Amino acid sequence: MTDIDWDELRSAATDAMHRAYAPYSRYKVGAAALVTDGRIVTGCNVENASYGVTLCAECGLVSELAMTGGGGLVAFVCVNGHGDTIMPCGRCRQLLYEFAIPGMLLETVSGIRTIDEVLPDAFGPRDLEESAR
Repeated sequence: MTDIDWDELRSAATDAMHRAYAPYSRYKVGAAALVTDGRIVTGCNVENASYGVTLCAECGLVSELAMTGGGGLVAFVCVNGHGDTIMPCGRCRQLLYEFAIPGMLLETVSGIRTIDEVLPDAFGPRDLEESAR
């Protein structure tokens, strides 16, 4: 899948961002990803008064992915409350890596990058599969 409609993904991420629950930081985030079967899954951040249990938009996106049939993530974008593309934090890059197809594309603040470029030498499911042999 090389024909990614980045405008459609950004629009879906922006729609998700408008649903964010961010009463403490007021930093709303929305995320959207294209799945191998053509679906678009989305997520928004959900804050909590106990900051440690706040959920990033990527967490909601991965939850929707699992709940709606699974699959691999092909392309991903994340936006802030102004609709600007932002980079997922390190924790969320690891979360995305778990569900990414090899070479998943991300729209980043510095252009289109692969998951391996934004999380080099990542540890993931394939490492565990190899160690089980």
